Amino acid sequence: MASIKEIRTHIKSVEQTLKITNAMYLISSSNLRKARKQLNDVEPYFQKIEVTISDILHHSPEIHHSFFDKRPGIPPEKRKVGYIVVTADKGLAGAYNHNILKLAEEKMSKKPNFALFVVGQTGRSYFQEHNIPIDVEFLYTAQDPNMHRARDISELMIDLFLAGQLDEVYILFTRMVNSFQMEPTVHKLLPLDPDVFPKYEANRDSYNRDVTYVPSVRAVMDRLVPGYLKGDIFGALVESYCCEQNARMTAMKSSSDNARAMLQDLNLSYNRARQSAITQEITEVVGGAQAAL
Repeated sequence: MASIKEIRTHIKSVEQTLKITNAMYLISSSNLRKARKQLNDVEPYFQKIEVTISDILHHSPEIHHSFFDKRPGIPPEKRKVGYIVVTADKGLAGAYNHNILKLAEEKMSKKPNFALFVVGQTGRSYFQEHNIPIDVEFLYTAQDPNMHRARDISELMIDLFLAGQLDEVYILFTRMVNSFQMEPTVHKLLPLDPDVFPKYEANRDSYNRDVTYVPSVRAVMDRLVPGYLKGDIFGALVESYCCEQNARMTAMKSSSDNARAMLQDLNLSYNRARQSAITQEITEVVGGAQAAL
């Protein structure tokens, strides 16, 4: 049995760990609420952009725009595919990083000609250790997702797509189904697919309207699509960040529960050791008194 001093030291160590896990749980909970509020504040704006693009596609079905160009003349084996992989900057989040990295490797194994863009320090470290080439100038963190970062990423992807350096662009992130279920997801950014936009509703508004796009439908699409992609990327960044915080909350809650259970066992062992020492001292005193008689 361990000595009383060793058990007391172990108890203090577990108590310090419990304080840390509790603090990390509270911080993750606060970050989760903050990120969710940020997404809810801007979501109506991007939904309106999506609806407007749907209206344009309905009223101008003959439009041929570069953002919708699927480039059928390029064979599958020669298509350059870009993957944006959203990971965390830190660990201690359960299987959050492992699941999204596993999905990324699975997708890249099917596309020999790919370009990899990684958000988050954990993903960059992982791919560099496994000698998987990544864009070294694409240095974005996963912490505190914001619109400025989403705009920079969307502009870079659009430039590469329009220049012909990428034929398809996907973003891999973790989607929160509910508080207990998170699943890695692949979402296609470019080229846009008209079928993914909501169907046009003729009587959606309470008034009759005749919309004219000035100066032209193509010019309006040139302005709307970058905003739509920015919203898509921002939503993926926030969703991944929320999943990371939720996974860390779950991991820290489990760690705290384990620490409390360990403290109970240690306190029981400490009381037993102390009682054994007291009994031993009493036995020695009584034995000494009897020997003196």
